[in-house]
Amino acid sequence: MNAMIEDLKITKQTALDQIAQCPDLKELEKIRVQYLGKKGRLTAVLRQMGKLESEERKVLGQQGNLVREAIETALAESLQRLKLHETEQKLNGEWLDVTLPGKKPKAGKKHPISLVLDDIIEIFMGMGFSVADGREIETVRYNFDALNAPSDHPSRDEQDTFYINDDVLLRTQTSTVQVRVMEKNRPPLRIISPGRVYRADDVDATHSPLFHQLEGLVVDKGIAFADLKGTLEIFARRLYGENTGVRFRPHYFPFTEPSAEMDIVCFSCDGNGCRVCKQEGYIELLGAGMVHPNVLKFCGIDPDEYTGFAFGMGLDRAALKRYNINDMRLLFENDSRFLTQFS
Repeated sequence: MNAMIEDLKITKQTALDQIAQCPDLKELEKIRVQYLGKKGRLTAVLRQMGKLESEERKVLGQQGNLVREAIETALAESLQRLKLHETEQKLNGEWLDVTLPGKKPKAGKKHPISLVLDDIIEIFMGMGFSVADGREIETVRYNFDALNAPSDHPSRDEQDTFYINDDVLLRTQTSTVQVRVMEKNRPPLRIISPGRVYRADDVDATHSPLFHQLEGLVVDKGIAFADLKGTLEIFARRLYGENTGVRFRPHYFPFTEPSAEMDIVCFSCDGNGCRVCKQEGYIELLGAGMVHPNVLKFCGIDPDEYTGFAFGMGLDRAALKRYNINDMRLLFENDSRFLTQFS
């Protein structure tokens, strides 16, 4: 037993000496394993306790615990010292020259859709319009019923519209804002309502399932189709230039009667025909027409006293024409090399 106690004293002193001279954290971990690990020197000494009597094992166990505590305390103190030393070395090796000039942050650019929207808003506000906003998640009542859409209209089908449930959907047009404005306000009304809309379209050069639209509405006494045509011609030529070619074609929309579509000369081929305009020479810019009497009645407006016109355009296509971009997909790729071209 005396030999074992002496072995413990030697183990303790040897460990403390090595810990005190330890140069780094890696070496300190090796010392910990060497003395306190499962196959360490202290463990090897204590394993011999099985040969001793009960009283002797008690004494040797107490001595072993004291040795373990001393080694663990020394390891903890050395660990703290070495970490502090390591931190000081890093701080001494790393420095910052505060006199160096900073890196100038790159200024962002407005997206071409935002630029076109700003210009369109300015044009219409100059003609006395105000801007109205609305929700993107709508009900069937406002998206279809209030806009005089028949119950069997193709636009109600799931292959054209994103439904959340039977009565709630992602709006397919910003015309829903017009209905809510007419419900809450009395004529005269003159508003535009820009926003995101959603339709189940395939992605190509001129289509996307998420796109941007701007609707316009005028309701007053004595409003005629000539007012609609003149307003839209002024708008197109202020946005694209005085020589911009436009044309109106008869069309059908359930919420306007009579209805028309307005086209502008293709920006890609200048009217000669190409893949962008599908060889037509023109690209559809917007749909328009006189507000249907049923829509006015739905909103509590007397169609015998008031008339109005409405129009809706895709802001994405407007941006394509404005900046001679030949593929709508470029607007959604967020490529900074493309976006930084616009200001």
